[in-house]
Amino acid sequence: MKSDSVATSRRTGATPRSFEELRIHVAASQKDLPKRLAQAARFALAHPDEIALGTAASIAEAADVQPSTLVRLAHHLGYEGFSDFQGLFRERLKTRASTYEERLSKLQQGAEGDSYEGALLSGFLSAGRQSLDSLSETIDAAQFGRCVGLLAKADMIYLIARRRAYPLIAQMSYAFAKLRIRAATIDSANGIDAELVELATSSDAAIACSFAPYAPSSVDQARALVDQGVPLVALTDSALSPLAVCATHCIEVFEQDYAGFRSLSASMAVAMALPVAIAERRRIGR
Repeated sequence: MKSDSVATSRRTGATPRSFEELRIHVAASQKDLPKRLAQAARFALAHPDEIALGTAASIAEAADVQPSTLVRLAHHLGYEGFSDFQGLFRERLKTRASTYEERLSKLQQGAEGDSYEGALLSGFLSAGRQSLDSLSETIDAAQFGRCVGLLAKADMIYLIARRRAYPLIAQMSYAFAKLRIRAATIDSANGIDAELVELATSSDAAIACSFAPYAPSSVDQARALVDQGVPLVALTDSALSPLAVCATHCIEVFEQDYAGFRSLSASMAVAMALPVAIAERRRIGR
């Protein structure tokens, strides 16, 4: 017998039937998800290929939950069971693979003697354009304005990022310095990051950037700042990311990938816009 939530979802047509629908649905209902279901949902959105290709046992182990949690999550979201839920991810993988092959074919057909390297560059340019187009369609201008307003009031802006996200705060640090806005990057060579975090107060603010699989040190530092009462703006790829969960405001950016490498095009656009918008907000005093 189906659970009440499954039956309700079927009646209302609310069961997500694409990865994007699932992402939006989970983000909107995350506050209603029990802790373990939320943990499993975050893993699923951050590692869609693993959901598509793994077994319930292997996925549960990777997500650090019980296999029964995956079944409960599937039912909670309106699916018949885990296999039905997994089918969405397999369809995404199949579609993505097909699109990828078609794109490569078009590149090869259009190259007419051009090098493979040129086709590869075209692929990365295409991923960057797709990321920017997606952000243009999904960005919440009002939410961006709230982020700017919060950061414009800060005495000091602390910047947090590691690994792939690090170029974002490098750009912001440069821009803040040029715009005469006080900012500090929590990335000390002499190991005093914890002490820098302890210096922050509620009159400051922080920007943390991280994408799946999320740098543990970035998440830990962001949480430490929030625990001290420091407002946090998160630049991340999911409303269920560990940064989004603890942030005051969140800017969600999903980057397209090419050959397994994700673009930073859309994220960098946000990283460039934020300092300029903050400086302008301070200038006009709004």
